[in-house]
Amino acid sequence: MHAFATRARQLTLAAVLASGAALAQQDLTPAPTTPVAAKTQPQDVLRLLDLWLDAQLAYERVPALSVAVQRGPELLWAKGYGKLDAAGRLPAGPDTVYGICSISKLFTAVAVMQLWEQGRFSLDDDIGKLLPEFTLRRDDPDSGAISVRALLTHSAGLPREADFAYWTAPDFKFPTREQMLQRLGSQRSFMRVGERFQYSNLGMALLGELVARLSGLPFETYVQRHILAPLQLTDTRTALPLELQGKRLAQGWGSLRRDGTREALKPYAAEGITPAAGFSSTVHDLARFAAWQFRLRKQGGSELLKVATLREMQRVQWTDPDGKTSWGLGFAVGRDGSQTLASHGGLCPGYQSGLVLALDDELAVATMSNANDSEDFGSRYTRPIRKLLAKGLSLPASNPALPAYAGRYSDQPWESETVIVPWGEQLALLHLPTRDPAGDLQLLKPVGPDQFRALRDDGSLAEAYRFRRNAAGEVEAVESWGQLMRRVAPLR
Repeated sequence: MHAFATRARQLTLAAVLASGAALAQQDLTPAPTTPVAAKTQPQDVLRLLDLWLDAQLAYERVPALSVAVQRGPELLWAKGYGKLDAAGRLPAGPDTVYGICSISKLFTAVAVMQLWEQGRFSLDDDIGKLLPEFTLRRDDPDSGAISVRALLTHSAGLPREADFAYWTAPDFKFPTREQMLQRLGSQRSFMRVGERFQYSNLGMALLGELVARLSGLPFETYVQRHILAPLQLTDTRTALPLELQGKRLAQGWGSLRRDGTREALKPYAAEGITPAAGFSSTVHDLARFAAWQFRLRKQGGSELLKVATLREMQRVQWTDPDGKTSWGLGFAVGRDGSQTLASHGGLCPGYQSGLVLALDDELAVATMSNANDSEDFGSRYTRPIRKLLAKGLSLPASNPALPAYAGRYSDQPWESETVIVPWGEQLALLHLPTRDPAGDLQLLKPVGPDQFRALRDDGSLAEAYRFRRNAAGEVEAVESWGQLMRRVAPLR
């Protein structure tokens, strides 16, 4: 259904983060028995992250991608890739504006919980009593009230959407608030309250209406005054800023077709579905949004919300019978090893986005793209980024001899490309492209002049890697298993 004119992309061969001039040959030999400084630094993992993202963008033909990493109060790293405009001239950056789609629901949930703190309603109140227009028919009215809590946890049994075909191309015609409410009587629930997980944009749109009714303000005005302005999220809006088209608003593209093309999509106006999917933002702003949550959880007290309220939002409130899906109040909440994750993703015409907060480590990743694909951002970018960061953020400072080996290596046409970069006391080797950079990472331990051994997870050593030099003493290739990969570009 979607296609766009093919845009040629060249994979950038220059790395971005750490730079280092070539060292004299006598300084290039690693000293495997010499301990490096204990000080940790993020440069090595961020450098590899940058190289991985640059490659994925090219191989997956994504027009533009922006990423930010927030660690506690610190914006650790942010960058954009590709081009944001239809002509392919303007580079994307961390302040490129994208539709954030369902991440909008997090701001709506904060607004709901602000009014709950004021005692305007109970989380277990029937939405039908709070909104008289809620005339949706019930398949099983004996299962109990459709509560605010059930709507926030997507366990209310409501239809996924309002009774309009607004996700249908090419027009993406969304209903107004009035149209959405008027059509409610023609819709019906299809399962008991609390029986199963059923994601519902309709449910969150109704909660936006609740915010407007109880506050006496239009939903958009309330969010601007009580959330966006206090947090200084100046690039987060309740609509796409069409005045920024061709400047900072990324052109939205459809899904990748078999011929490698995508279709340029019209911008949409979410109208009555705005509380569920209408917001736009930047990765910089979502990083600030995450920083506020980390700050409140750490300092306690009250800032927009009471800390106890935020903790309740990011605690499991409901779990699907399959045991795989669990939600807090507005947030998807789950575990990954020892980490508690609070997250949300977004998908709408021309845009995909992801925001995940590792609450124990105070580490957040925000990702935004201007293209539609079947795989969600959790699987495609956000989760791999977080796993790579978890593996490398506590690395010690690099051995100063190791940058001499850094580079892009290739044995085309057998393999596409391989990058080798310093990784604390070792080297990291990664074949590109890959969907799992942390899992596919191979560490190389120095064992002698230009000699390395693959390091297994249990600490034992595997196959040997030997780097070759040219007459000028510069690394030109690496040999392993008797096979040779030539360095096609150093990383400065």
